Amino acid sequence: MSERAILYYFNGRGKMESIRWLLTVAGVEFDEMYLTTREDFEKLVNNGSLMFQQLPLVEIDGMKLVQSKAILKYIAEKYNLHGKDIKERVMVNMYAEGLMDLMEMIAIVPFVPDPKPKLDNIQSKAKERYLPVFEKALTGPVYLVGGKQTYADVLLLECTLMLEEKFPEILKDFPSVKAFQGRMAQNDAIRRFLLPGSKRKPQPDETYVKTVLEVLKMTSLH
Repeated sequence: MSERAILYYFNGRGKMESIRWLLTVAGVEFDEMYLTTREDFEKLVNNGSLMFQQLPLVEIDGMKLVQSKAILKYIAEKYNLHGKDIKERVMVNMYAEGLMDLMEMIAIVPFVPDPKPKLDNIQSKAKERYLPVFEKALTGPVYLVGGKQTYADVLLLECTLMLEEKFPEILKDFPSVKAFQGRMAQNDAIRRFLLPGSKRKPQPDETYVKTVLEVLKMTSLH
């Protein structure tokens, strides 16, 4: 049995949530160390754990990994969730990075004083730029790339669920994406992760926002 991973982050979604999703699908158990004070953050900086003085941080396989895309790719490669060859992998990465761009837009919303313009922009970009790509890719195929589940599929499920939290009807014009979402939710690990009491984090609240700003010594993220 592989060693448990340790995740250092806030008690909330942010850039760690996709990592939680992927570890769950890969069957890797993990513990979490939540940062609640500036001192918690400075301790990690001072002991050399944070290469660029940024979170998230994941301890796994005797390494201290930072940079969320690098962490996701490492997990994906180790657990065969990254495509079978270099051409599949670049497609997987393109899909994944597009999804990360969209999810990052959503993650910023709780930190802005007036969220409505941001939400309107996210909704229009999702419907016009992002969801049509995935609808086309999934019209026929079960998964996005190579007929096999990859980390891009996991991110697409996470992203569509995030979108539906904000815009409940957003997938009504994207039936292939909605059907894909239903298929992915049948996976045992994912089904358990979607149940109350799992390690999946809820939507950010005021406590989460306040903690992030205090720990990072910021007044806002923009």
